[in-house]
Amino acid sequence: MGLFDRISRVVRANLNDLVGKAEDPEKVLEQAVIDMQENLVQLRQAVARTIAEQKRTEKQYNQNSDESNKWHQRAQLALKKGDEALAREALQRRKSYADTATVLKTQLDGQTGQVEALKRQLIALESKIAEAKTKKNMLKARAQAAKAQRELQETVGNMSTGSAMAAFERMEDKVVALEAETQAAHEIGGAGLEEQFAQLEAGGDIDAELDAMKAQMLGGSSPDQAALPEAQPSTEAPQDSAMDAELEALREQLRKS
Repeated sequence: MGLFDRISRVVRANLNDLVGKAEDPEKVLEQAVIDMQENLVQLRQAVARTIAEQKRTEKQYNQNSDESNKWHQRAQLALKKGDEALAREALQRRKSYADTATVLKTQLDGQTGQVEALKRQLIALESKIAEAKTKKNMLKARAQAAKAQRELQETVGNMSTGSAMAAFERMEDKVVALEAETQAAHEIGGAGLEEQFAQLEAGGDIDAELDAMKAQMLGGSSPDQAALPEAQPSTEAPQDSAMDAELEALREQLRKS
C-alpha cells in the first residue's frame, strides 16, 4: 500500500469520526425529510413535464392521423372521378402523414409508459415521506428522552453526596444530643418537684405533731393529757430556764399566728 493511500485513509477516517460526532439525530432527521420533500418537488415537476410532452405528442399524433385519413378520402374521391394522377398524389400525402403518425404513436407509447412509471415513483416517494415523518417524530422523541436521561445521569454523577450525607449525619447527632439534654433537664426538674412535695408532706406531719404538743402544753382537754406525768419541781440549771423561756416565746408566737 502506498504512502498516499495510507494518508488518504487516515484523513477519511478522521473526517468520518468528526462528522459522526457532530451529527445531531434531530437535525439529521429533519434535514433528511427536507431532502426527501425537495426530491418530491423535483419528481412532481418531472412528471408534469413528461405529461405535458405526452399531451403535445398525442395532439400531433391525432393531427397526423386525421390528415392521413383526410388524404385517403381525397384519393378515393379522385379515383372515383377518374383522375388517377390526383389520386396518386393524394395517396403520397396520406403516406407522409401516416408515417409521421406512426413515429408519433411509438413516441407517445413510450411517453405514456414513462408517465405511468413516474406516477408510481411519485406515489411511492409520498408514502416514504409520510413514513419518514412519522419515524422522524418517534426518533426525535426517543433522542430527546435519551438526552434528558444522559443529562440527568451527568448531573447526578457530578453531585457530591458524601459531604451532604455527612452534614445530615452531623445534624442528626446534634438533634439527638439536644433531645437527650431536654430529657435530662425534664428528669432533673421532675425530681426537684418530687423532693419539694415530699418535704411539704413531711412538714405537714411535723406540724400536726407540733400542734398536739402545744395542746398538751397549754392544758387542753386532750385525752392524752391525763397520761402525762405531773410536772416535777424544776431542778434545771439556769441554762435550762433560758431554753424554757425561748420555748415559751415560740409558743406565744404560734398562738398569735
